Parts: sequence; C-alpha cells; structure tokens
Amino acid sequence: MSTTTTTVQYEARPASEAIELRHLGSGTSSGRQISPETKEAPHVEEAGPHVSEGDDGGRPPMNALTEAERWNRPVKNIGRLAFAFVSFAIAGMNDAAVGALIPYLEEYYNLSYTVISLIFLTPFIGYSVAAFTNARIHVQFGQRGVAIMAPMCHLITFAVLASHPPYPALVVCNAISGFGNGLTDACFCAWIGAMDKANTIQGFLHSCYSLGALFSPLIATSMVVKAGLPWYTYYYIMIGMAGLEFVGLVIFFWDKTGAAYRAEHASENAEAGAPSAGTREAMKSKVTWLCALFFFAYMGVEVGLGGWVVTFMLRVRHASAYASGISGSGFWAGMAVGRASLGFVTERFGERLCLAIYLGICLGLQLLFWLVPQFVVSAVAVAFLGFFLGPMFPGAVMVTAKLLPKRIHVSAIGFAMAMGGTGGTVFPFIIGAIASHRSVSVLQPIILALIAVISAVWLSFPRIKKRD
Repeated sequence: MSTTTTTVQYEARPASEAIELRHLGSGTSSGRQISPETKEAPHVEEAGPHVSEGDDGGRPPMNALTEAERWNRPVKNIGRLAFAFVSFAIAGMNDAAVGALIPYLEEYYNLSYTVISLIFLTPFIGYSVAAFTNARIHVQFGQRGVAIMAPMCHLITFAVLASHPPYPALVVCNAISGFGNGLTDACFCAWIGAMDKANTIQGFLHSCYSLGALFSPLIATSMVVKAGLPWYTYYYIMIGMAGLEFVGLVIFFWDKTGAAYRAEHASENAEAGAPSAGTREAMKSKVTWLCALFFFAYMGVEVGLGGWVVTFMLRVRHASAYASGISGSGFWAGMAVGRASLGFVTERFGERLCLAIYLGICLGLQLLFWLVPQFVVSAVAVAFLGFFLGPMFPGAVMVTAKLLPKRIHVSAIGFAMAMGGTGGTVFPFIIGAIASHRSVSVLQPIILALIAVISAVWLSFPRIKKRD
C-alpha cells in the first residue's frame, strides 16, 4: 500500500494541548478534548506523554485534584456568600442583644440576676446537638438542609420571643437558636475554608458577626429606653431578618443536596475505606481537640470581655454610663475591623506566624488594660484588643481545615465550635458569679490567663505540610 494513502495529515500541537488534562478533575474548565481529527485516526500516535483512559471510562481518578471554588466562581457563590454573611450577622445580633436586654428581662420576669443569667448557658445545648448531627445532616440533606433548618430555628426562636413568652420558653428558645447557629457555623466555615483566598473571606464572614454584635445592643436599648417600647419588640426586627435569611439561603443553596455533597466527597471517603465520615472519626484527631480547646478559651475571652467590659469601666474605672457603653462598642467595632482587614495580612504571611504575633500583642494590651488605671488608656487598649483578637477565630478555622481531610471538616469544625460555645457561656457566667461576691475586677486576671492558654494551644498545633 502506498504511504500516501495511509498518512493522516493533522496540525501538530504542543503535548500540553494534545492531552486531555483529566487530572484537574471533572469540575474544572481547564480540560481540553482531543481533536476530532485525532479520534478519526486512532492508529496515529501524537508525540508527547500518554494518558491512560483507565477502567473508569475516562472519569478522573480518585486522587484527582479539583479546582478550588472562588467567591465569584461559580457565579452563584456570590449570592451564597451574601446570605451566609446575613446569617452570621443575625447570630451576632441575637447573641449580643441578650446582654443588653438583661436588666429589662430581670424586671419583666421579676427574677434574680443569677436565674436570668441562665439564658447565657442554654445555647450550648443547641450547639452540642448540632456538633453531633452536622455530618449526618450534610450527608442526608446537604447544604440545602442547613439552609432550611437553620433559618427555621431562627424564625421559631424570634417568633416566640416576640410574643413575650414565660421565662422557661425563653430559655428553650435560646437552645433552639444555638442549634441553628451551630449548623451554619460548621457548614459555612467548612465550605469557605476550601475556597481560594479563604482567609480573607473567612475574615469578612466573621466580621459580619461582630457587626451584628456591635449594632444590636444600640438598636435594642434605643427601642426600650428612648422609644419606650417593651423589650420583646426588638424581636420583630429579628423576625424580618430571619425571613430574609430563609428566602436567600433556600434560593441559593437549593441545588446543594445530599446527593451533591456525597458525590463531592465520594473519592475521599473511598480512599478512607468508609462510606462517609462523621464526628467519631473527627474526634480521633489531635487537631480536632486542639481546635476545640482553642475555641473554648477564645470564646471565653471574646464573650467574657465583650459582655463585662461596660460594667468594668463603670465600676472599676468610674467612667460615665455613656463612656462605658462607648468602650463596649469600641471592642466590637475593633473586632469587626480586625477580621475584615487582617485577613489579607494573614493570607499573605500565613496563619501560624500571624496569629502568634497577634497573641503576643494581645498579651501586652491586656496587661496595659489591667495595670494602667486610666479610662482613656483602658478604652483604647480594649478597642485594639478587639482588633487583634478578631482574626484569630477564622485563622484557627483555616489551620484546622488545612490539617484535616476535607471529608471531616464539617464534623471537626462543628465539634470544635460546640466547645467554643461552651467557653462563651461558661466563662461569662463564672466571671459574673465571682464578681457578685468580690468585684468585677476579677475580669482582668481571668482574661489574661485565657489569652495565655490560647497562646500555648496555638503553639501546640502541628505544622502545615506544603502540598504539591
């Protein structure tokens, strides 16, 4: 046979273009299909490395790398992130409003301060239930399940509180709200933790919580003090916010079903030799417990300092009620700004180095706050404390996500945040119990000791191994 009848003419291409880049995963847009001309002449081999089709019909192997999501890719992520921010702002508004409304709740229900303070403890119950059900909810219902269940918890809570219920119902509602917050904390933090530029986005997410915590006491006290409205009218606003949250999350997360979640993690679960990963596997990891201890102490600092700084300024620094209130707002404002701005710095230089520096600065600021008995110095110190404490929570989430397999992110982060919720309820209660017998000045040594514990735990985290 003549060679002219067997030669196939085709345009030569570089090997990198002639090969279908399957190892980027099925979800990437970077793969290039082999040209039709090449397929029509299978006996002709192009120059370059050979890619085996394998036994899976051309599907990517289980160890294939997938392209990281971005805040704007796929485009639907823009809406998802927007309503995740709304959800965190609602959590901050709900948590911070409780402290501002305590005096009015005490008067309305005619109960002692100790009994009223139990509402600080009950969200832990909801967080604990969420910690042990997060993985199952994701496997069965996906992020869609969280998008429905969490806003429903908020709607139920706020609707009941707006009806000025008996005190036991108020306590139960806080537990239900804690369950909803536990679901969104684990879901959104794990999801964002796998994104490109995750540190920056995590910073904005958690700054929304701080903004909610900043503005809600101002709104609640203005409604009660200036407008003369009953305390429960504040929750009319919260019902509207929760309704917006429900509609937005359901619309943008509707396609994130349990089947989609299982498919996304199928290769990782197959490599692990298990159908799915849950809290039990996550709790076997040292990193999960280190993260839980970090959050336990950190939330004790954040909620303890944010909840008691106004009383400390009023009674120990002898500031006016207005000035004391401004110092409390300064703490939450500093935290919001720190989370939004320092995320870029942490992204650039790494979590391990940056958080170590932030913790050293916080120790110095706390000593300044404690040992210099001047109101102005204390107010500035507490604002900067909020600024440098702010990025620690998202930074610890990122390190945990990098150290643990993706299949247990939801379980590990959910469990750690439940422990954090415990610290955020136990330590403010302990500070109040001790202060009732001695003085609110006990706030300072307790906060300093907790920052020292956070520093020791942070230095105990394993180093992150660089991956190809």
